[in-house]
Amino acid sequence: MSVASIDVPRWEGTLPSREEVAKMIDHSLLRPELTPAEVEDGLATALEYRTASVCVRPADVAAAATALRGSRVRVGTVVGFPHGGSTMQAKVFETTELICLGAEEIDMVINIGRLRGGDVAFVQNEIAAVVQAAEGRPVKVIFENAYLTDQYKTAGYKAAETAGAAFVKTSTGFAPGGATAADIALMRRTVSSHMQVKAAGGVRTLDALLHMHRLGATRFGATATAAILDDLESRRNGNPLTASAQ
Repeated sequence: MSVASIDVPRWEGTLPSREEVAKMIDHSLLRPELTPAEVEDGLATALEYRTASVCVRPADVAAAATALRGSRVRVGTVVGFPHGGSTMQAKVFETTELICLGAEEIDMVINIGRLRGGDVAFVQNEIAAVVQAAEGRPVKVIFENAYLTDQYKTAGYKAAETAGAAFVKTSTGFAPGGATAADIALMRRTVSSHMQVKAAGGVRTLDALLHMHRLGATRFGATATAAILDDLESRRNGNPLTASAQ
C-alpha cells in the first residue's frame, strides 16, 4: 500500500541548492517486493545524489553498509516495521543486531495500539530502550499519525523527546495516510528545537518537500529522490517545464 502524493501549490520561494536538499533526504528502499538488484540500484541512486542516508530493510543492511562504505551516505534501517507490534525486547534485539551489521540510523515504529490505549509510559519506555540499544546513533520515532488523535500524537511526541530520541517521524508510508502539513506543524510546536522532524509518506515532489520544510520538517523519507533533485536542478537552471509544475 502506498499513500497518495502530497498536493501543494508550486513553490515560489527561493530555491535551495541541490546539496542542501539532498542532505534532507533519506532515500527509501523499504517496499517488500524490491529485489536485490533493485536495492543495489537504489543504493547507487543515493550515492549519485549524495543523500543524507538510505533507509533499507533490515535484511539489506549488511549489503548497504558494504556498498556505502567510504561515502558520506549513512545507512539507515527500520525496527518494528511497519506495524510496531513487536515486543520491546524484540525491538531492542533488532536494533542491536542491525547496528552490528552496519546501521547508523534507526527508524523505529512505536506500539501504536498501546499509545491509542493511553499507555504513554509504555511507549516512552519502549523508545528509551531502543535509544539505549542504539548507543548514540540517531533514533527516529515513527508514530503513524493517520491512526492517532492530536491528543495521542502530542503525548507521544513528548514521550519520544523525554526518552532521548533524535527525531519524531510522521509515518511508515504503508498506512492509510502519510505526512500532512497539519501534522508537521503540530510536531514542530510540540517538541523542542533540540529534536528534528521527519516527514514520510507522500513526499514525492520538490514542491511538497519545500512546503513541509518551511513548516519545520528537516528530514524526508522519499522514494522519488531522483525526480525531486532533477526537478530542483532544472528549476535552478531556469527551465519552467518540470514534472512538479505539470
